[in-house]
Amino acid sequence: MTKEEVCKMIDHTLLAATATKAQILKLCAEAAERSFASVCVNPVWVSLAAKQLEGKTPAVCTVIGFPLGAEKSKIKALAAKEAVLDGAGEIDMVINIGAAKEGRFDLVQEDIAAVVQSVKEAAAQKGKKALVKVIVETCYLTDQEIEGACLAAKKAGADFVKTSTGFGTPKDSSGNPLPNGAQVRHVQLMRKTVGRDMGVKASGGIRDAAAARALIEAGANRLGCSAGIAIADGWST
Repeated sequence: MTKEEVCKMIDHTLLAATATKAQILKLCAEAAERSFASVCVNPVWVSLAAKQLEGKTPAVCTVIGFPLGAEKSKIKALAAKEAVLDGAGEIDMVINIGAAKEGRFDLVQEDIAAVVQSVKEAAAQKGKKALVKVIVETCYLTDQEIEGACLAAKKAGADFVKTSTGFGTPKDSSGNPLPNGAQVRHVQLMRKTVGRDMGVKASGGIRDAAAARALIEAGANRLGCSAGIAIADGWST
């Protein structure tokens, strides 16, 4: 895989609460220069990013229900609609994690479906298409729960499943922090669950080309990371 091919898989990401206009403009310029797949920003920055990237390769991606996934479905759907109307071409939504922990995958599916439908309607108004990626937040879920969440996303008509927000705070039984980002075994499980016709996005803690390569080999076809430039610069075929 060439460096150019890898760049087309990267969502160049800045989701910090402290992000400034200058940082978002820099993010967009970097993404355009490298022909990254998208920039991923919080909803407040979608209009600015869309203006900066008009006519250029990267799409504008934003996050909905982020990072907890605990808003009502109708609020997620409304926020997704507004984002698409503001210029977002990709929506990364967080599932109802509590419902997944309870095994209520019917509720998980309904939550996702509400966003998928809202995005389709908003995209039609804009005369374009938009993708929905579903963040299952693997750090909180068992393998069985990950499978259930991924199947719910597939049944709801989403385009991708995604590992992580990167903002999770899982702990073991002794209260020690656990990894909260993309894990190779989770990507493998997600790819096996959804098959080849659905996207798998690995996100969270991907800081270098070696980590990116391992996740791609595991089945990821999109990477969400703030270290996209380091990954591209460190990539070798």
